[in-house]
Amino acid sequence: MSIPIIVQYKIKAPIDKVWNAITDKNEMKSWYFNIPDFELEVGKIFNFYEPGDEKKYHHQCEILQIIPNKKLKYSWAFPELSKGTTSVTWELNKQVDETVITLIHDEIDQLKELGENFSRESFAEGWDGIIGRSLKPHLEQ
Repeated sequence: MSIPIIVQYKIKAPIDKVWNAITDKNEMKSWYFNIPDFELEVGKIFNFYEPGDEKKYHHQCEILQIIPNKKLKYSWAFPELSKGTTSVTWELNKQVDETVITLIHDEIDQLKELGENFSRESFAEGWDGIIGRSLKPHLEQ
């Protein structure tokens, strides 16, 4: 059984602003990744690469679940490197004047054959940076 990575942050922003940041491809460009083919619809597949010109690590994802202002879930895979597929879930909860973001990245063990860059530790550190050092300041400015 795989133990999920769970990253949680409180952000001083209304839930609809947070939802927009994680579901609008133009917003995502400023804090996450450039994902030109992202469409907020169950079953839609989107693709992106690590930042930079070298097109490193092709990510391919499929939207699995949408509950507006509450939950976004998608698969997460590296089709050129592995047959393994993981899932990423963004959960949003309103707390007075803040939004609590809980990110759950599950089934990481599906990618263990890819080595250290795809380890639990690497993903946990990556998500902590993406949310804590990128999304949070972006939304709280």
